[in-house]
Amino acid sequence: MRLSTFSYSLKQGMKNITRNKKFSFASIITMAACIFMFSVFFSVLVNFSNMVKEAESSVAVTVFFDEGISEQRINEIGDIIKKRVEVSEVKFVSAEEALASFIHDYFGDEDKELAEAFLEDNPLADSANYEVYLNDISMQGALVTYLNSVEGVREVKQSEVAAKTLSDFNKLLGYISIAIIVILLGVAIFLISNTVTIGISVRQEEIYIMKLIGATDAFVRAPFIVEGIMIGLIGAIIPLIIFYFVYNGVVSYILGRFSILEQLLSFMTVGEVYRILLPVALALGVGIGFLGSFFTVRKHLNK
Repeated sequence: MRLSTFSYSLKQGMKNITRNKKFSFASIITMAACIFMFSVFFSVLVNFSNMVKEAESSVAVTVFFDEGISEQRINEIGDIIKKRVEVSEVKFVSAEEALASFIHDYFGDEDKELAEAFLEDNPLADSANYEVYLNDISMQGALVTYLNSVEGVREVKQSEVAAKTLSDFNKLLGYISIAIIVILLGVAIFLISNTVTIGISVRQEEIYIMKLIGATDAFVRAPFIVEGIMIGLIGAIIPLIIFYFVYNGVVSYILGRFSILEQLLSFMTVGEVYRILLPVALALGVGIGFLGSFFTVRKHLNK
């Protein structure tokens, strides 16, 4: 596209918006509402997803060894586990560490004399193990099946309920995200399509004359596509600015008002959220504006 053609399309696109002020304003406001709602749901979903990820990272598979196994074989098993694609971290827990953890959990700082009795004859002498943390909790079943087949492994303990719950919750978040995006896309495209349709009807005679004197379809369509893109872009920028302050305010209020939640919930910062939200929302606004105007113009100009 030549610079003069681009300049003409841009000017005409802006004129179309000002000519149909009411419909353009309605489209921008609706687009802004859609993007704002998308931002709300997106921030909720990514925060929940982040919290689920943190919960997943604390769920470990515990690998116990055969009695009398050599230290060399334990190290070999550790190397085998670390090479698995499902594994993110492997932590070795010695029998002494297992006993110390047991004493701390069941005796605390009280009954020291009773706790010291265990130190003379460690009842957890064969409780040395590997705590294996996964990249994805849904991979737990495959990893456990493999570990049970490794020579020298006596038992593998897993959290089946936790794994299934977290995996199912992740799938649910995915389905909800897709449903919300589809609904918002449909509403926004419908409104922009109506706005562009009105713009075409207002300039019907002008378009007819342009085509008579040899204007190409692309030249005629360009201003309306620019109009749709501008509406989409403006409709995306406005809610992103508003939501930036809303998100910061809501998170600060929740953590300030309910300080106990700071220990339980880990909210993402606005910077972390906007690292993904900003390009996605802008792309959605521009993309919806382009698609809504492109198909509407093609439909009406081919009549």
